Amino acid sequence: MSPSIPERVGIVVPDDFPSVFKGTDAHKRASALGEVKVFSERGAEQEEELIRRIGRAQVAINIRAHAKFTEPVFRACPTLKLVSVWGTGVDNIDLHAAGRNGVTVCNTPGVNADAVAEHALALMLAVARQVPAVDRAMRGGQWPRELLTQLTGKTLGVFGLGTIGSRVATMGKAIGMHVLAWSARGNTGRAKALGARPASKEDILREADVVTLHLRLETQTRGFLGRKEFALMKPTAILVNTGRGALVDREALLEALRGRKILGAGLDVFHEEPLKPDDPILAVPNVVLSPHVAGQTPEVIRDGLLRAVENVENFLKGAPTDVVVQPATRRHG
Repeated sequence: MSPSIPERVGIVVPDDFPSVFKGTDAHKRASALGEVKVFSERGAEQEEELIRRIGRAQVAINIRAHAKFTEPVFRACPTLKLVSVWGTGVDNIDLHAAGRNGVTVCNTPGVNADAVAEHALALMLAVARQVPAVDRAMRGGQWPRELLTQLTGKTLGVFGLGTIGSRVATMGKAIGMHVLAWSARGNTGRAKALGARPASKEDILREADVVTLHLRLETQTRGFLGRKEFALMKPTAILVNTGRGALVDREALLEALRGRKILGAGLDVFHEEPLKPDDPILAVPNVVLSPHVAGQTPEVIRDGLLRAVENVENFLKGAPTDVVVQPATRRHG
């Protein structure tokens, strides 16, 4: 048992909206550890409300990225010792503030890898083969016969070689693409093991027919693609983003799509979610959109939630797993 954690802990799920946790096997498993409060209504995106919901809980299971765990939140919740995140992304959590305030943060890396990689491949194909546009035209009485883009024999540029990026590289090879890969950690060995050629950021942008982003959103990756990067890309290139919207400069992306500086894009993530009805990306014809659903499969939800609860169990045993940040010294609440 971790220091200063009681045998029966208070666990809160402050942001189960839309609900995926309440009443599941993961919920039942968490209930064996202590009292569990699940909030399945909107409101966790408001700082004061998030603080109220956490209250005196020792553990928070974070479901949605709209709940922002900031310095004020950690300071206002001095009994909080663990944030267990369902998913890989932790950009909604101030990790430095968590460490300073004695809070461990865990996530569930790799659980959604197959689903997200499949979706990235689907977006590539949908843009290249113009599936949504052709479908709409046929339903309108047309019989479009324009030339489409073939991916076999083309070059796939993968940014990020975590579990998801590695899966995408493998899938690209499987359909006959040449794969270039860039690792934020400079892991050229991993690229070679996948049958990919390690390459610089600039070389990938110049050579790739499809560029796909699988990077963690951090200070150094925010705006990873901007005007300078789009200027390097082929006018026939396709961009796929299933990572985070902020990896790409929003205005630069709109300019590149509207000006046909690239062929098109397949996007599952956006700067603001959900998209507002007047968001300009909705009026751009050469983009295929999906509402951040790449990892939304029954298997991912089930396995990810159970993994998030397992991380709570291991933390309470004093052997935390899937740790993103762990304070050097714990405060006492």
